[in-house]
Amino acid sequence: MSPAQRTCAWALLALATLLNSAGAAAHQQQAALTRVLFNARTGNLEVMHRFLLHDAEHAVRVLFEPEADLLASTAAREQFAGYVQQRFSLLGDDGNPLPLQYVGQEVEGPFLWIYQELPIPAGLTSLGVIHDALRELWPQQNNLVNIERDGRVQTLNFNGTTQWLSVSVDAAAR
Repeated sequence: MSPAQRTCAWALLALATLLNSAGAAAHQQQAALTRVLFNARTGNLEVMHRFLLHDAEHAVRVLFEPEADLLASTAAREQFAGYVQQRFSLLGDDGNPLPLQYVGQEVEGPFLWIYQELPIPAGLTSLGVIHDALRELWPQQNNLVNIERDGRVQTLNFNGTTQWLSVSVDAAAR
């Protein structure tokens, strides 16, 4: 292959890669991010789920209503928020679910946010997490959970067959 042919081949490869990634952006990303924050100021354990609006809308259309419009329908967003609440749990030291309270949801740019909270349990030393949202729809769904306490971030990754994960959150051990 001549240098000119190699250059042309590389240019075509680069163009094909660019077009492929642009097309992928129009489809489900199948990834979500959840932030669990130990907020010392409020005394609450705050949970903030961030889903791509496109993914959430596709899920709502498959699970509940084929014509759902998350931008236009508060009811559809609340339905998705209820679905997420059923598939996300925080577990205390004894392995029992902590009583998360639903705070609300909102659309911000390309994201649908869902908020939950509870008072920080006294003496909590470990936190178990279950995050199954969208995983029954898309086996390749990746749910990342960042747990933040005292400036330290621990990350849990729910993908494949991962059922639950846990971290140490003992503030006294720091």
